[in-house]
Amino acid sequence: MSPQKSLLKNLWEKEWLPYAFPFALFLLFTEPSRFLPDLAPYLYICKTILIGGLLWFWRKQYGQDFSSRLSLSEILTSLACGLLVLLIWIVPDGFLYQLEQSAVFDPYSLGESQAAFYTLISIRLMGAVLVVPIMEELFWRSFIMRYLINPDFRSLPMGTFSWLSFLGVAVLFGLEHHLIGAGIIAGLLYGGLLVWQKNLKGVILAHAVTNLGLGIYVIRTGKWIFW
Repeated sequence: MSPQKSLLKNLWEKEWLPYAFPFALFLLFTEPSRFLPDLAPYLYICKTILIGGLLWFWRKQYGQDFSSRLSLSEILTSLACGLLVLLIWIVPDGFLYQLEQSAVFDPYSLGESQAAFYTLISIRLMGAVLVVPIMEELFWRSFIMRYLINPDFRSLPMGTFSWLSFLGVAVLFGLEHHLIGAGIIAGLLYGGLLVWQKNLKGVILAHAVTNLGLGIYVIRTGKWIFW
């Protein structure tokens, strides 16, 4: 076997690859949108399909992450957490530290027709609610939060706590978003929910509720800057 094939084989066998690669691909498709706004809707559609496909392809690799069921009280707690993050995201707008956005979502970027408008909105909402919460929580709070404690992250129970991993992931999660202040608080709340419930499903549910609520808010108000 050639050195190149051996390197690829070793990389493919890494336990962290199914967690890190979808997130890396997400960033790879997101950053060009800031500088090439005309391509932004096509890049978003591509990354939603590709990342959704990768999560499905590696679904068996995530079996351990989703093995626990949520009780009714845990579901209600996750819903409450998601709504709280939503309020923190939209109510203090302009008061918490944030970066200036170089590009704003344009719902008419595929054309002026109603069909193009609703197509792009639907894909944007599906990506935000179904793909992004799973991808980000697998990366940040299943992988990174445990990896910072022990590189053999799968040997640790879900929700294992250390101050370094808990605060570090919250800060990095905030830096991923242009609303940095709100993002850090969201990272603390999502992380705290995971430490408390020890169940990644609860955090994914909370994250999905936040994104769904934000999507509805954006569509109803036309404040596309939040997207």
